[in-house]
Amino acid sequence: MARYITSDLHLGHENIIEYCDRPFDTIEEMNHELMRNWNHDISDNDVVFFLGDLGAFADEDQLSAWLNELNGRIVFIEGNHDYPGRYTSDLNTHQYYILDQGDRKLLLTHKPENAPRFWDDWVIHGHHHNNHPREYPFVNPDRQLVNVSIELTDYYPLKVDYVIDCVEYGEWMAES
Repeated sequence: MARYITSDLHLGHENIIEYCDRPFDTIEEMNHELMRNWNHDISDNDVVFFLGDLGAFADEDQLSAWLNELNGRIVFIEGNHDYPGRYTSDLNTHQYYILDQGDRKLLLTHKPENAPRFWDDWVIHGHHHNNHPREYPFVNPDRQLVNVSIELTDYYPLKVDYVIDCVEYGEWMAES
């Protein structure tokens, strides 16, 4: 069992292609590629920490269909475009999640500004996509932030171990 992390798929959201300069011509192409990339390495036994914004403009049937197509057991952190009541009733959602990984504790949330005041360690987040690269790069060691918005991870989920390594070294590392 491996553990992965990602954020901000925005399935079915046509405007996100232009807003984030995603390399897709249509929402069908984007949806297909993002789900293919998700399922490329993730098996049904893996855990995926999804940090919000799955597909706000879809109906409940479409959202359920997408969730059924995605491999892994999803720990779902709510994004600002998510409406938990619209998802399947067996999907547990969180405002934030504290992840224990070895000697590290990481706070997972959609918006970094939503981290609880008591938290004074690394925050893994999405929400800001690739739109504010100075404030929200992939790794910001000064602010102890990691932005896992899908645009910053080459449109693939990342292994949690890899994100931990980036936190340890304070930078984006080439995966081996």
